[in-house]
Amino acid sequence: MKTFEELGVAANIRKAIEEMGYENPMPVQEEVIPYLLGDITDVIALAQTGTGKTAAFGLPVLQKIEIKENVPQALILCPTRELCLQIAGDLSDYSKYIDNLRVLPVYGGSSIESQIKSLKRGVQIIVATPGRLIDLINRKTVDLTNVKYVVLDEADEMLNMGFTESIDEILSKVPESRQMLLFSATMPKEIAKITKKYMQKPKEITIGKKNEGTSTVKHVYYMVHARDKYLALKRIADYYPNIYGIIFCRTRRETQEIADKLIQDGYNADSLHGDLSQAQRDYVMQKFRVRNLQLLVATDVAARGLDVDSLTHVINYGLPDDIESYTHRSGRTGRAGKTGTSISIVHVKEKGKVREIEKIINKKFEQGGIPSGEAICEKQLFNLVDRIEKVKVNEDEISNLLPSVYRKLDWLEKEDIIKRVVALEFNRLIDYYRDAQEIESPSDRSSRDDKSYPRRKDRERSDRSSGGRTAERGYSRLFINVGRTDNVNPATLMGLVNDYVPEKVSIGRIDIMQNFSFFEVPERDAQKVIKSMSKQEQNGRRLSVEIAQGGSGGGSGKDRGGDKGRKNFSTRSDIGTRRSSDYNSPKHSDKSKGRGGKGRKPKYS
Repeated sequence: MKTFEELGVAANIRKAIEEMGYENPMPVQEEVIPYLLGDITDVIALAQTGTGKTAAFGLPVLQKIEIKENVPQALILCPTRELCLQIAGDLSDYSKYIDNLRVLPVYGGSSIESQIKSLKRGVQIIVATPGRLIDLINRKTVDLTNVKYVVLDEADEMLNMGFTESIDEILSKVPESRQMLLFSATMPKEIAKITKKYMQKPKEITIGKKNEGTSTVKHVYYMVHARDKYLALKRIADYYPNIYGIIFCRTRRETQEIADKLIQDGYNADSLHGDLSQAQRDYVMQKFRVRNLQLLVATDVAARGLDVDSLTHVINYGLPDDIESYTHRSGRTGRAGKTGTSISIVHVKEKGKVREIEKIINKKFEQGGIPSGEAICEKQLFNLVDRIEKVKVNEDEISNLLPSVYRKLDWLEKEDIIKRVVALEFNRLIDYYRDAQEIESPSDRSSRDDKSYPRRKDRERSDRSSGGRTAERGYSRLFINVGRTDNVNPATLMGLVNDYVPEKVSIGRIDIMQNFSFFEVPERDAQKVIKSMSKQEQNGRRLSVEIAQGGSGGGSGKDRGGDKGRKNFSTRSDIGTRRSSDYNSPKHSDKSKGRGGKGRKPKYS
């Protein structure tokens, strides 16, 4: 293994990174740094998140900056505000002993006027998110004509977030003679197009294999019925008392719902999604960074670029649609050489997707068994014993109090004290799991009970049982394969339409059945709703939406189901949704109700 000195890193930079604890280069640094310090024009580096990419491009860029030129010479583009701040902070630390070198983070959600003032004073390195940089370009307040080095960090993430046009516009403003460095965890076709368009005979460096998962991450999946996904999530969280992780959900609505349930059940959790304001987002992230939260429930977009180390687990509350998203999710744990676990809670129909992911990331999934209540209580108990053994006792602080405590407990034997400590900590947990039924793991054969939608005869029978209704004049009656079993109610159903249909749609009558439901929409919107919602997912179940039997909108204008005074509801109403003004409500505070009843402190402290 080479040293940083052997790689050619300057002494003043080595002094700074050695103080930060850098001893030897990580593989991506050992491979990339010599090329960036040499004469190679462009470099593509494929490496997972958390492998030391920032230092790999940051150290050479810092070394090649001309300090006397007080103009932007290096531009680093990244997908999110959090990653922008992380990179800028790291570069500032690396350049501690380089006088007069200035790094400016440029991102949305912060004062653009202060960023303009900093640009006018002069900076050599700009770290930016594409959107805010475009704003500055349009205001003609940033000059990129002297940029010699362009870095696209987490390029695949930026493309996934829709920044392709912004990147095109930005790259058109920098000289063609610049050196371009592209860092990505995966190599989709869109990245290949960028490299072909903007890079000159790039040197490709791959750490591991393309799209391969991090070697320090263990991949586990739990097979459950869709209705048991949340119960399985709670058991998994309980089985790992010291868990510190991110739970990924598919939609903003699902993210908020799962976070709210966890908080109500006494878990130290919170949500992160696009409906939160920047202030709320910063507040949640700060709590998570300092470990005042143990579980962060997030969407893929909200979690991109998070600067959080030492995650023990990533939990997929259902697998993402594309395998690259799974790679990014799992890459949040097992960083910087540490081990981590990526857990997926899946239903039978997702088993094929598990196999697809295995082939791409070149890793084998383990199938886990849902922990039993007895196993969870035992794991929690030994965790308590371990904490008691390792707790730091400050004799000076408590010595005056101990005599009174000894007198108070003098009548109890040691065994009695231990029993009472255990009971005090675990009575509610034990009571909960004593009464809780074990979660069945569905076999392929039993998956027939968990079909995406019922047989047509069942649907026709249901239509008859609901009064043989047809749609009101001008409306179409639609069938959807979720019902009360999936915890769907009228508000939830309107929320699904709101989430998946891009435009405002009115909803008429709603009939919620046990395993499926019916709802009416204007005839003109029926096909749009069907196309937008079909093949989406709700709690792990693939949605199926179609015209119900006898459901075309040729009615007489009267409701044949006997429900006079039926109202139309807009799917953009507040029913069934959580407003941002509710964010600081009591149930979103750190004092949550417990699993077993009122007054219980959150399980995690």
